[in-house]
Amino acid sequence: MDGAARGTAPAGPVAVDRETLRLALVVGGLVLAVLLGFGLGRLNPPANPTGPAAGTAPAGGDHSHAPGTGAHTHDGATVTQGGGDGATGLSISSAGYTLVPPAGDLSAGRAGELRFQIRDDQRRAVTRFAVVHDKPMHVIVVRRDLTGYRHLHPTMSADGTWSVPLMPSDPGSWRMYADFTAVADDGRQVATVLGADLAVPGGYAPRPLPAPATSAMVDGFTAAYTGTPEVGRAVPLRFRVTGAAGAAAPLEPYLGAYGHLVALREGDLGYLHVHPEPAPDGDAVTFWVTAPGPGRYRMFLDFQVGGVVRTAEFTLSVA
Repeated sequence: MDGAARGTAPAGPVAVDRETLRLALVVGGLVLAVLLGFGLGRLNPPANPTGPAAGTAPAGGDHSHAPGTGAHTHDGATVTQGGGDGATGLSISSAGYTLVPPAGDLSAGRAGELRFQIRDDQRRAVTRFAVVHDKPMHVIVVRRDLTGYRHLHPTMSADGTWSVPLMPSDPGSWRMYADFTAVADDGRQVATVLGADLAVPGGYAPRPLPAPATSAMVDGFTAAYTGTPEVGRAVPLRFRVTGAAGAAAPLEPYLGAYGHLVALREGDLGYLHVHPEPAPDGDAVTFWVTAPGPGRYRMFLDFQVGGVVRTAEFTLSVA
């Protein structure tokens, strides 16, 4: 009996060990699969369309220039913000940047100074901007009834504060737009238009928008255009400027172009800044315009003749 027992005793423990080993392998495989899945998820996170880099792409060049100086090429994608139909300048924050407008009201009938900052999503003042059409910052100021238009180019101090003299303003609610391309820490270029309201105390008497017209006069010059903008489709508008005798005006480059066109939509003041084709087509300057939505617009054309910049204003109705 003892011998038989000794001969058969090892069979039980060996069987148990094999079953235990098999179970351990199965459990270990499951654990390994879970860990691999987690690791792959960490390596390949899902796209986040609302993150700070949404809609951007790395810039192609190296941005080692001093803040706000040195023209250079814009490679990479840009980001703009809008009101759902493509209009920009409707919010004070977008694409990780915030416009910090001047504190307090402006004074009616008195010259002043417009001071503001652009801050990033960590509330740091932004000091690196790409130069676009000869300037790192373009500021548009207009009253809510689309009168008193100004196209300004402020200067920036070392702490990121922009400032520019402001001519006397009529009382009322005004809107400022900061049109810029910021250079992020990783070199991305982010083109953004931010807007904020400004108040000028006093009796506000809004003026009605003039009737739509394809020509306008300013300082003895007549500016006229052909073409009909459409919603969501790029259409060429060809502008010609003539002098008092009807001859083509000798347009001069201004801010790197033969003209600058800003359109603002009546009501919400949706913003559209359009640059022309690099060279004139004969005596015409062509802008490709895409209307962000239907409504009435006020277009402002800046052009330079004899070293003087003038602004022709047009009312436009888009169906």
